[in-house]
Amino acid sequence: MRNKKEALVLLLAGGVGSRLNILVQSRAKPAVPFAGMYRIIDFSLSNVMNSGLTKVGVLTQYKPLSLMRHLGTGEAWDFTGRSRGLKILPPHTGFQDSDWYKGTADAVRQNIDFLEKNPADEVILLSGDHIYNMDFDAMLECHRFKKADVTIGMMVVPMSEIHQFGAGIIDDENRIIDWEEKPENPKTNLASMGIYVFDYKYLLNSLYKDREEVDFGLHILPRAIAEDNVFAYPFYGYWRDVGTIQSYWEANMDVIRKNSPISPEAWGIRTNVEADGRPADRAPARYGNNARVRSSMISAGCIIRGTVENSVLAPGVVVEEGAVVRDSILFADCVVGKNSVVDLAIFDKRVQVDGDASVGVGTNHTVPNIENPKHLYTGISLVGKDACIPSGVSVGRNCIINSMTSGAGFPGKEVEDGCTV
Repeated sequence: MRNKKEALVLLLAGGVGSRLNILVQSRAKPAVPFAGMYRIIDFSLSNVMNSGLTKVGVLTQYKPLSLMRHLGTGEAWDFTGRSRGLKILPPHTGFQDSDWYKGTADAVRQNIDFLEKNPADEVILLSGDHIYNMDFDAMLECHRFKKADVTIGMMVVPMSEIHQFGAGIIDDENRIIDWEEKPENPKTNLASMGIYVFDYKYLLNSLYKDREEVDFGLHILPRAIAEDNVFAYPFYGYWRDVGTIQSYWEANMDVIRKNSPISPEAWGIRTNVEADGRPADRAPARYGNNARVRSSMISAGCIIRGTVENSVLAPGVVVEEGAVVRDSILFADCVVGKNSVVDLAIFDKRVQVDGDASVGVGTNHTVPNIENPKHLYTGISLVGKDACIPSGVSVGRNCIINSMTSGAGFPGKEVEDGCTV
């Protein structure tokens, strides 16, 4: 029996992730903070580590600096040593958009030298922007048992969501016999998770065969299904693509739900706590005499003097006396001033809400953001990094306050539903 450690991992982490709006203004989607102290990519990397795999190439592209700082040497996930390693693989060409990867297969093809220098039995292709817990060893064993050329991790999703994914039709043996990429009129609700196991030589041959095939879902997989042995690996655990503001907010809320399906600690998820240049050992959270906290995640270094309900607070957040934070996600070192209200909002790092201000005002969630109606339409408002909401200002639903915006940047005391400042 071949050893699972002979598989090579390629982690695709270069997507723009534009639907996350201002959360990806200065960082790649996999580097977006999640559940207080983690980053989205921590889940894929930790799954790799926990599966006993030791060699990983991370393909970066869009605004990679924050992600690269977070990855470091890979030490946080035990990827340092003589026989292990994490290699960051930036694009090989120029810096113009036209030089960037044209698709997932093109990204791997441009790094084919990394594949050739690291021969293996299989190559596992992953995305760096999903929240899940998975044992890749079991998937590898299934791949080998079936003598598959390609094995695709798949799970059942609601039919209303299948248009966001690649979809596979399988026979009684779990062989994939037909494929639909983001179908408008789907024949199945079995969705690709963006997790693939390729036979090493088969992948190299596929990449060399036709250089016009730039995407796995659109080109490589349909041809493989028609000509070769492609199987589905059914997955029944928690998995969520957090590529939209709504799905990102819901996944964070899943963490704090009663009987939560997400348990980063139990899953063995690790992060690089030193990445931002801040000490790993922040002081424990502190609570004032009038603090009230319900159904929330409060990270180290937080100071809570007001009320926090159903919210996720990253390290260093301060909620002052009389302030209320509800149904919200606050990144590191945000400050909510006295008697202010934050309701159904996502704050990037170091947002300051001055006293007697409000974000998320009113009960009308139906007015989408005017500039980005497909990003914000359920009432969630976004506030960018280092923005400051002045005292007395009221921000409505589905609003965007851009990074660095402060007093003079506001048109008045009221930001109406759906507006961007």
